[in-house]
Amino acid sequence: MLGFDEPMLNKLSKLVPMWGWTEENESPKRHFGEAGFDLSHPRVRKFMDLTIGLQDLPRHLGQHSGGMVVCQGSLDAVVPLEPASMQDRVVVQWDKEDCADLGIVKVDLLGLGMMAALEETIELIEEHRGKKIALGELEADDPQVYAALQRADTIGLFQVESRAQQASLPRMKPRNFYDLVVQVAIIRPGPIQGKMAHPYLARRQGKEKPEPLHECLREILDRTLGVPLFQEQLLRVAMAVADFTGGEAEELRRAFGFKRSEKRMRAIEVRLREGMTKKGIVGEQQDKITKAITSFAMYGFPESHAASFAVLAYASAYLRTHYLPEFTCALLNNQPMGFYHPSTVIKDAQRHGLRVLPVDINRSGMLCTLEDFELRLGFNYVRGLNGAIARSIVEHRPFASIHDLTLRVPELHKGALEKLSAAGALNSIGAEHRRDALWQSARASRPAGELLREIPESSTAAPLRRMSVEERLAADCSVTGMTIGKHPMAYRREEMDKLKVTPAAELAQIRHGRVVRVSGNVIVRQRPGTAKGITFISLEDETGISNVILRKELFEELRRDILTHAWLIVEGKLQNVDSVIHILASRVMPMNHPVGAGIQSHDYH
Repeated sequence: MLGFDEPMLNKLSKLVPMWGWTEENESPKRHFGEAGFDLSHPRVRKFMDLTIGLQDLPRHLGQHSGGMVVCQGSLDAVVPLEPASMQDRVVVQWDKEDCADLGIVKVDLLGLGMMAALEETIELIEEHRGKKIALGELEADDPQVYAALQRADTIGLFQVESRAQQASLPRMKPRNFYDLVVQVAIIRPGPIQGKMAHPYLARRQGKEKPEPLHECLREILDRTLGVPLFQEQLLRVAMAVADFTGGEAEELRRAFGFKRSEKRMRAIEVRLREGMTKKGIVGEQQDKITKAITSFAMYGFPESHAASFAVLAYASAYLRTHYLPEFTCALLNNQPMGFYHPSTVIKDAQRHGLRVLPVDINRSGMLCTLEDFELRLGFNYVRGLNGAIARSIVEHRPFASIHDLTLRVPELHKGALEKLSAAGALNSIGAEHRRDALWQSARASRPAGELLREIPESSTAAPLRRMSVEERLAADCSVTGMTIGKHPMAYRREEMDKLKVTPAAELAQIRHGRVVRVSGNVIVRQRPGTAKGITFISLEDETGISNVILRKELFEELRRDILTHAWLIVEGKLQNVDSVIHILASRVMPMNHPVGAGIQSHDYH
C-alpha cells in the first residue's frame, strides 16, 4: 500500500477499534499521527486522502434480520425483489420506510435470547426438580425478587442489568409490577433527552411535587407523577395541548421517528407550536412540552411494549432468585446476550452460592448441564472445539484413557486435544494433572499405523511438573475465556492492598467524597450519546463490580490506555448517593495481568 511496510500498516489497523470512540476533535489526521505516520510526507498525505475518500461510502446492502412485508396480490408485481444469501429466500430492494409509505404492511418479527433462556430454565426445573412452572403463573410481587431489584442485584436479568438501570434501581425502588414497567421505559434516550428521567425519580423519592407540564395534562400524566414516559402519553399530550387529531398525533410520532427528514420534523413542530399558541400555552412552558414530545417521539417506549418487557424482566428476576442453577445454566447456553461476558455471569453466580464444575470429557455435554444443582461447563465453552467433534465425543463415551479417546474419536485433532488437556477436561481419564494430559495427548495424537495399533501404551509418567495455580488460571482464560476458580484479581490482592486499592464490596462502607482506588478487569465500557462525552467503565474484582465515571478531558488524555488495556487501576472521589456508588476518576493506570489476558471486556460505545 503506497510503499508502507507491513508493521506500520498493522499499527494503524490496530487503532481501528478505537475510532468508534469519537470526539469533536477526532479526525484521520489524529489517527495517522497516533499510528506514527509523518503527516508532512507526501505519500502519507496521499494515503490519508484515500482513507478520507473511502469513509462513509456504502459498504453493503442492509437487511433487516426479522423484517417482513405483506401486500395484496403478488409481491414482485409491487416491489423489486432479489435473491437473499439464504436458499429460497428473497429480499425487498426498497427501504422499509418507503414500503410503509406506499401502504405495504411492514412487520418486525424479532427474537429475544432471554425468551429462549427462560424456556430452557423452565425445562431444567421440571427435569431436575419435577416442578412444572408457567411464566404466567409465577408468584406476583415476590418480596425477594423486588429486594434484589432494589439493591440493583441484576446481572443476567432482562432489561434491568445495564449500568444505567443499576444506577436508577436503588432510587426507583420498584415495589410492584407497574413500577417495573416504568423502570424498563425510563432508561431510554427519549426520557433522558427530554429531561424527564431525573424529575420522575425525584418525584418518586418525594423530593419534588408531582406537577404536570400543564394543568390540562394532569389526568394524562397522573399515573407517571406528571412526567410523560410513554409514547401513548405523548400522543394524548399532543391532542390535548395542540388539538391534534389522532391521525395528526400519529403523523407526529412517525415524523420524529423518521430521523432522515429534518424538513418533515420541522413542519410538524411548527404545527405543534401553532396549536399550543392558540390554546394560550406559550414561552418556557411551550418549549418544555415541545422538547418532551419531540424527544419521546424519536426514542420513547410504548407502554404496551414496556409492560411486555417488564413481564420478562420480572420472570428472569424470579427464576434467578429461586432457581439460580437452572437459570444460570440456561443463560450460559443462550449466549451472546445482555451486557456481560459469560465470565462475569459465572462469577456473579458463584458469589450467590452456585458451584461451577469444569469441562470434563466424560461428563460435559454439548452445552452446560446440571449435576445435583451444580453447573457443569459444556464443550461449547472450549475455544476451537467444533460441534462435530463435541458430538462425536458425547456419542462414543465413556472413555477409559486418553489413548482410548483418540482411538474412538479419530477426528479429534492435535489442537483440540491440547485445548481439552489445558482446560483440565482429560484429568478424569488417567491424567494426573494438566501437563500430564498434554504429554499423553501429544503421544496419543501421533498415528501409530496398523502394525503397532494394538500395542498398549507405555505407562511412563510425564516428565513435566504440575501447573501452578496461576498457570491453571491462565490456561482456563486462554481455553474458555473464563475461570471457575478464584477471580484473577484474588491473586493480586496482596499487591493491591499495598497500593491501597479498595475491593468493590467494601466501597459501600466508605464515606461519600473520599478519594479511593479501585482495580479490576474492564467488563464494560460505555459512552452513551446522551452523556455529553462522559465515559462509563465497570471494573470487576473478586468481590464484585466498581463503576467508574471518566470526564471527557481525562478520557481524551488517556484514551489509548483506557481503550486498549483490559485491566486498570483507577483513583478518584467516591460518590454514594441513594446507595448508588460511583468513582469519579482523576487518575487511570494500566495494570499488567498476564494470567488474565484471556478475559476480554464487553464494550458498548
